[in-house]
Amino acid sequence: MRRIFHRLMSIDEARDRILRGVRKDLETESVKIFEASGRVLARSIISRVDLPPFDRAEMDGFAVLSSDLEGASEQRSVKLRIACRIDAGDTVLREIRRGECAEIATGAPIPKGADSVVMVEYTKKVGDYVQIFKGTTPGENVASAGSDVQIGELVLRRGTILGRREVGLLAAMGLEEVDVIRRPRIGLLSTGDELVGQGENLEFGKIYDVNTPSITAALYEEGANVINLGRARDEYDDIKNRISEGLRICDAVIVSGGTSAGVGDIVYRVLEDVCDQGIIVHGLNVKPGKPTVVALHQGKPVFGLPGYPVSALMIFNEIVRPYIESVSLTKKRDNVRILAKLSERINAAKGKKWFLPVHVIKREEFNIAYPVFASSGAIGMLAKADGYIVINENIEFLDEGEVVQVNLFYDEKNLADLVIMGSNCPALDTLLETLFNKSGIRSKVVNIGSLGGLEAVAKREADIAGVHLLDPQTMRYNIDFVRRFGLPEESLVKGYRRLQGIMMKKGNPKSIRGFEDILREDITFVNRNRGSGTRILTDHMLRRICENVGLNFEEVTKKIRGYRWEAKTHSAVAAAVSQGRADMGIGVVSAAVNYDLEFIPIGYEEYDFVVSPESCKKEAVQEFLSVLKSKEFQEKLLKLQGYDVKPD
Repeated sequence: MRRIFHRLMSIDEARDRILRGVRKDLETESVKIFEASGRVLARSIISRVDLPPFDRAEMDGFAVLSSDLEGASEQRSVKLRIACRIDAGDTVLREIRRGECAEIATGAPIPKGADSVVMVEYTKKVGDYVQIFKGTTPGENVASAGSDVQIGELVLRRGTILGRREVGLLAAMGLEEVDVIRRPRIGLLSTGDELVGQGENLEFGKIYDVNTPSITAALYEEGANVINLGRARDEYDDIKNRISEGLRICDAVIVSGGTSAGVGDIVYRVLEDVCDQGIIVHGLNVKPGKPTVVALHQGKPVFGLPGYPVSALMIFNEIVRPYIESVSLTKKRDNVRILAKLSERINAAKGKKWFLPVHVIKREEFNIAYPVFASSGAIGMLAKADGYIVINENIEFLDEGEVVQVNLFYDEKNLADLVIMGSNCPALDTLLETLFNKSGIRSKVVNIGSLGGLEAVAKREADIAGVHLLDPQTMRYNIDFVRRFGLPEESLVKGYRRLQGIMMKKGNPKSIRGFEDILREDITFVNRNRGSGTRILTDHMLRRICENVGLNFEEVTKKIRGYRWEAKTHSAVAAAVSQGRADMGIGVVSAAVNYDLEFIPIGYEEYDFVVSPESCKKEAVQEFLSVLKSKEFQEKLLKLQGYDVKPD
């Protein structure tokens, strides 16, 4: 049964309904990762998994090959055969061929052969076929493996004060432990066949349960006692029994997952059958968090939060936290707020209140708010954000440079001393770890690609950019791009070299010998996103092959299987090869090692740093440059596989 949100309620009205209907007769009374909130992290955390761990659908709809939908419109639909259905948690997938598609649920793994998802709103099922009225682009409505967090990425630094976002990130990586009047009893239940617990083996198609640990952390921060009701299967009786038990022994129950408009969600039916006062909130006029439900039973609320961690945590703050403050008589705590100027124009959420996470870049004259545009499941992105802004329903857009109020997740004094944007690199994490140990400087890294980093430095939004951009005309790295962005040549600082190459499955089952095998009809290639240094290198190598054999580059790219399939990270490329969805891809050797892949070296690329002229005299920047040239860092660099000191 598909649930339709007929009347979306405002946050204020929902809060008012809840607080008017709940019991407030609590008695008075005399800390693994569940107890980590408020502690200081003793050691930096390196991710052992990719988030998401596989390419997954971000919307209900149909997994398709985008080239099959070229020209599709409301006037000219495209008809595809439905080969199969894929639900969240499915582990056995069949390959999708031309002319076929797969009906797919939000969160389900993308099958081999498909490169995008068309939303169900633009389709019409007719028997075993579906008519599609809108085209897609490669990667549309797909969250790529590692697009949120990559294996080997330093995600939390030593000295971090752990809160709900950080604990959620630890949970998503599968970690069980981390070094570091009566309270209301709140029952907590997560639902979904795709969920596994921390410490368990992460099979393909499964994900770690993020919401149980992260919402537990939020409850402890608010002074509540938590009763863990476990993880329920997507079965009516299992969910009903756990909610009923929670209502028997707790003051309130929180259920995460099972509240969206997808097929098979049953939380609504359970609440209608169990709660004597019925459902009082059925959908909120906010983004993220629209599929929120609240019911009452004998004055006890049952909060149905969205399954996506970002949505769940945002809605917790807006409706669950006020409830706890009310029944426990705790003083309402306001978020620390600061003013900042937007780094870019933001188009609003079309009639919904939008809670948009942002990075904050400290500047002497004015702070800068850098929006974090990520899916509701990107807990890694939320953990790295400094706060969020609220865009009201009646706002159509916010312009670049407009002053906004930022609700910080922590005190202003904890904002980063150094902001680095650009290409992601494990060696950069080693450099910043060394910097913190030496001088205590806290750094923020925003991975937006080399070109994005250069633009950020040019716009004074970042102190430093990490770049590896090859100019095919001059065959030089980085310097020509620095000039194009109007930056002085002296802003380019030499970094180090890292090895790029071809990744293949262990044993090389397709007998790939070099990059030219990309032209073979039996080879599926996975490419990098346009604008990345690796994509520029890949295009350059293919152009050179085309010139040598007299072929047209654009025509060749259309014939290569997978060339339009764009992965956003080195880990996403490695994951596609490891999982058999692609036969080869280009990336750094460290990604190949992490996935136990074969690797054919192409050559070393130059990874350099571009320093903002306005930031060059900052103490944090000077300390960074000192550590970059230090013997200590260079010794650590040489211990990393595939890295080398750049010769003078």
